[in-house]
Amino acid sequence: METTLLIIVILVTAVFLILLSYFIIRWRLENRFRQWRETELQLWQLEKERAQREAITQSRAVLGGKFTEQLAPYLPEFKYDPTEARFIGSPIDMIVFPGLSSGDPQEIVIMEIKSGKSRQLTPQQRKIRQLIEDGMVRWELIERPGGEEA
Repeated sequence: METTLLIIVILVTAVFLILLSYFIIRWRLENRFRQWRETELQLWQLEKERAQREAITQSRAVLGGKFTEQLAPYLPEFKYDPTEARFIGSPIDMIVFPGLSSGDPQEIVIMEIKSGKSRQLTPQQRKIRQLIEDGMVRWELIERPGGEEA
């Protein structure tokens, strides 16, 4: 009987120690996980704020560039009469017709205005420049059938 009681006490003690170990290990792991999660959330929040600041900065730069493009004819660097410039915006910024205001246009200038850090042409703009340089430009007239004005 004493041996049975001793075995029961040993088993109960072993089960108790196993459960105690389980709960201690679980508590430690949960604490580590909680700390990791809080750290990751803080890092995520910092990255989110950085991305927001960067997006705002980029947006302001783009808006500033668009503003500059439209104001270009009135800047001191612009060597043409502002009344002879026509803003297009995309894929090129402007077409200038020097001499148009006097009724005698001399040439057509296709102009791209760049400001900011990156002053490189887009692939489409480079292609348009190449087409112009290769003489791949023509005039077309569209006439409405019937010749009636609406």
